[in-house]
Amino acid sequence: MKAIMLRETGEPSQLKLQDIEKPKPGPNDVIVRLQAASLNRRDLMVVKGQYPGMKLPAILGSDGAGKVVEVGGEVQNVFIGDEVIINPGINWGNDKDKKSTDFQVLGNPTDGTFAQYVKISVENVYAKPTHLSWEEAAALPLAGLTAYRALITKGKVKKGETVLIPGVGGGVATFLVQFAAALGAKVYVTSSKEEKIEKAKEFGAVGGVNYTADDWSEKLEKLTGGIDLSIDSIGGDSFSTLVSLGKIGSRIVSFGATRGAVPNLFLPSMTVKEMSLIGSTMGSPQDFAEMLKFVEEHQIHPILDETLSLEQLPEGLFKMEQGENFGKIVLTIPQD
Repeated sequence: MKAIMLRETGEPSQLKLQDIEKPKPGPNDVIVRLQAASLNRRDLMVVKGQYPGMKLPAILGSDGAGKVVEVGGEVQNVFIGDEVIINPGINWGNDKDKKSTDFQVLGNPTDGTFAQYVKISVENVYAKPTHLSWEEAAALPLAGLTAYRALITKGKVKKGETVLIPGVGGGVATFLVQFAAALGAKVYVTSSKEEKIEKAKEFGAVGGVNYTADDWSEKLEKLTGGIDLSIDSIGGDSFSTLVSLGKIGSRIVSFGATRGAVPNLFLPSMTVKEMSLIGSTMGSPQDFAEMLKFVEEHQIHPILDETLSLEQLPEGLFKMEQGENFGKIVLTIPQD
């Protein structure tokens, strides 16, 4: 089969389509012939050797959707020909409230979805939402799951609350806007580009501000009157602003820190406001099932930035690294 396999860390430009052996299913595995896959920032981190627990060589890719073509001898209730979407979270464990120490994400160290076929445990495949195209379905898993758990399971967003999504444009952020808007929250965003703020308004955001302006936090406070829930993946210097914008009893959910550690965080501000700071990582199998149900109930379609061929993966990773995408970058998988 054809696949993108990472053999040594470096730059996206080194990634090439290769011919490797097709996987064989174990007793509780299925083999999925992938129709589409999608990129996440995690893929870029793995290529650069910046992700913990890496093992090489490995096939990259966490997100994918396709058709079941083989099933293991002990597999029940999943059949050849089923159209499925893959939950990339492996070994979450029995506690829906926290992941196990064995938790990992498909795409390293376990071979992932940037290939014609992927082997995955039967418990990680779910029926593809019928209203989604293959490309849309492939864009949903990791980012949709991360957004759902951060916003709903951990953030406990409520109708009418004011929600802030900093740095709109990435896959998770676009799902956060859509999900929060679907639940009746008032969604505000930040970005360094006015066009991204305008795009966010097209699918649910009420407004936003450009964070390159010196007075962006003052503008946002005047615009919103204060924030009930911030969902942050940025960290860095701007995190303290989320604290200052928070109302009494507000929450901040963090699922990443692309700008690194938070300097000079003034904790008494959080204490006086009785704020909650909550960490979140992807989600449980229950979160994944509930996320799919939510997407179907509200007929949500993932925001796609661009669709590329599998061999154009380096181009997609470079675009994502530069922050030029709005929504998910999707790869079509060759069928011959």
